[in-house]
Amino acid sequence: MAWRFALMIDPAASDDSREDFSETFTVVDPTTPALSVGELSTQRGDGIFESIGVVDGHAQEVGPHLDRLAHSAALCDLPVPNREQWRQAIVRAAAESPAEGEGVIKLILSRGVEHGPAPTAWATTAQAPDNSAARTRGIRVVTLDRGYDSDAPARAPWLLLGAKTLSYAVNMAAIREAKRRGADDAIFVSSDGFVLEAPTASVVLRFGDRFVTPEPAGAILHGTTQISLFDHLRDTGHEVAYEQIPTAELPKADAAWLLSSIRLAAPLTSIDGAAIPVDAELTASFNDYLLSPRD
Repeated sequence: MAWRFALMIDPAASDDSREDFSETFTVVDPTTPALSVGELSTQRGDGIFESIGVVDGHAQEVGPHLDRLAHSAALCDLPVPNREQWRQAIVRAAAESPAEGEGVIKLILSRGVEHGPAPTAWATTAQAPDNSAARTRGIRVVTLDRGYDSDAPARAPWLLLGAKTLSYAVNMAAIREAKRRGADDAIFVSSDGFVLEAPTASVVLRFGDRFVTPEPAGAILHGTTQISLFDHLRDTGHEVAYEQIPTAELPKADAAWLLSSIRLAAPLTSIDGAAIPVDAELTASFNDYLLSPRD
């Protein structure tokens, strides 16, 4: 991605009621160093983030992204983000996004510098990658065992499986493994045989006239794009459901997609080498909706 803008944020207390937070923002050059070598986000991945899609200068799903940022902060014992401060930071970052086409705003909240000031926060703006091929031609996926059973989140909440943390080494390793197996991406499954999520996306399946996604019961990140699409599907008369989906049901789907804030709806063409039907018209309608302004 081509970086366009970076904004350091001096995090305000969650109950700070001022109307203007501009004095807490410092614009920095996105191409030069801006973090301390003691920064725990880079040393340990100890922090959280959100990636927000921007379409023609409009930041998408701001409310749901701020909700999830606060949820991740609570799970990670980080200070509660001041919602209005972060909203204003998004507005500032969106103003530096491409006026036409797609961009990405990334929000980061770190535990800070080891033995020093905490927390650290910043926002960046970048040109989005070209995802047109994935949206139209589709992607191949393989299933990968995540190494946890479906009861792990309740039994071991310190695994932070429902938080969007900066610790993405496992997610990136999974994508590399998928490519070694001749695929484009992966779907994580639990060790007791249930569908979870992709490394950077939610999973949506169609069985007949029903659209189904795995239950967000702590084992997965609840996707903002998936939530928005389900709202749209309900509004257009479709049945949607959150269910525990056995891995064996994946190849039986009448259609399947990975959904994320930047790639949007990418149809699956195969799962573990088995072909999956692609509904090109429906996929195009999904992406038309996801590219429309959404707050």
